[in-house]
Amino acid sequence: MDFFMQCLSGAKPMSDAWKLCKRWLQLLLLSTLLGVAYAETPIQAEEFQLLRNDEGIFLNTRLNFELPPSLEDAVNRGMPLSFVLQADVMLERWYWSDKLVSRTERFVRLSFQPLSRRWRVYVSAQPLQTSGLGVSLGQSFDSLPEALQSIQRVSRWRIADAALIDLTVKQRVEFRFKLDLSQLPQPLQFGVLGGGSSGLEYKHSVKLQEDSFK
Repeated sequence: MDFFMQCLSGAKPMSDAWKLCKRWLQLLLLSTLLGVAYAETPIQAEEFQLLRNDEGIFLNTRLNFELPPSLEDAVNRGMPLSFVLQADVMLERWYWSDKLVSRTERFVRLSFQPLSRRWRVYVSAQPLQTSGLGVSLGQSFDSLPEALQSIQRVSRWRIADAALIDLTVKQRVEFRFKLDLSQLPQPLQFGVLGGGSSGLEYKHSVKLQEDSFK
């Protein structure tokens, strides 16, 4: 908080403290706008299909959502956005809490490249760190809508081994898609969480039965 006190007490314009204070104030203002916009941007799934074969269980879905204007402005200014897809196979137990049978995750990062004026989407089975993308697949797009479509569409995502699925017991798949708030700058995290909003998020649960698979 020292830089805030220096700003308020008359830090010289364009000094390091002044610039830092200005940047954080901008982020705090943006976080307030984001907190409002998130609540007005629900995610819907146009389809949700489970496929099963000898290799495992696969998920197909298409999520329908748009970025709030304030969040779109932030990513246009160079702030990358990270998303997490998570699929859990749960065993239902009446005598105890449900048991996690398996968990599969997919990590996605959306960013804008100012020099090339193109959008980049990275996908990885491991968390994408800020300092490096590690082992990930990347695609470039000419526009934000095209980049978002690649994120919204999930095709033949292998979410569990076939050996883990037992239709003689009560199992279900819990799917979750969310904006990864932990990858946002701290002022934005504070604004979103402080406003009581969980951000862009979608949840869906399906009981595993013979007719659950296409």
